[in-house]
Amino acid sequence: MVHGRSSGCLINFKKFGAKVISLGTLYESRMSYKNRHVISMKDFSRKEIDYILDTAEKLEPVARGEERSRLLDGKIVALLFFEPSTRTRLSFEVAAQRLGGQVLNLGSVEASSVMKGENLADTIRVISKYADLIVLRHPLDGSARMAAEFASVPIINGGDGSVHHPTQTFLDLYTIRRESHLDDLRIAMAGDLKYGRTVHSLCHALSLYGTEMTFVSPPELKMPSEIVRDLQKNKISIKETDSLEEIIGDIDVLYMTRVQRERFPDPEEYEKVKNKLKITGDLLKNADPNLKILHPLPRVNEISPEVDATPHARYFQQAFYGVPIRMALLALAMGVIE
Repeated sequence: MVHGRSSGCLINFKKFGAKVISLGTLYESRMSYKNRHVISMKDFSRKEIDYILDTAEKLEPVARGEERSRLLDGKIVALLFFEPSTRTRLSFEVAAQRLGGQVLNLGSVEASSVMKGENLADTIRVISKYADLIVLRHPLDGSARMAAEFASVPIINGGDGSVHHPTQTFLDLYTIRRESHLDDLRIAMAGDLKYGRTVHSLCHALSLYGTEMTFVSPPELKMPSEIVRDLQKNKISIKETDSLEEIIGDIDVLYMTRVQRERFPDPEEYEKVKNKLKITGDLLKNADPNLKILHPLPRVNEISPEVDATPHARYFQQAFYGVPIRMALLALAMGVIE
């Protein structure tokens, strides 16, 4: 169990190789992560988010292979991915293995009992008997929340429908903190803001930090109105535009997303908007010198390859940061960190 007090106690990790790591006195209230599901960013306070980011930073040398850890020795992490994934699935595998754990992978859905008609609730009940934690990705909105009702082990949401992708948001926050700054941040989110679950989760999390947000998209892909209303209720400064040129010199972070073909019910609508926004070398000539560009990946053609070599590009480093973040979430949820 993870806990902290204002009276000077230490928040300790269990044995970490030959070391014991302390995060020091950080928080006033008691916090528990053991057996806690990770479903939505709305389930976490700013203090809890900061604690997870701090934990990831302590684990980063292990993520880089510079130190070794057996924190998850004897633990099994089950990966149930009902949608295609590269970075999320592989980074969870690497995270578990870097901490000395083992991975149970559902593999192809076509080779599982799902094809025989088994429902998600029964799948979760069964896999809970095999593993100490389940990472679930599923195409239906709310599937992770439902799975948590039937699981006897922690569920970590690896993305459900177009609504939530909390572990991506944690790694986005971590990237922003490591590569730029979270306080007084000016961020633009661009591209597919209608269907993009990464930006939906990120909006709520950044609202806890008083971030100034700009939404850049074609009218057909605007940020959902309910998210905009929630941000306005929290007195978050919001600007909406369809032009990257208009805002490129006034932001600290540009969070670019691809237009997701698989989310469009009408292929013709996708064709109309797929090339509306693009980051190029010419665009960046007017950018703040300290601008950082993030992208949850995969990209298609919304970032020109020439941008990769600029000091602004941080999306490949961002992908790496998924490993320490997911290490932290696994270790906390399984209660191997105190």
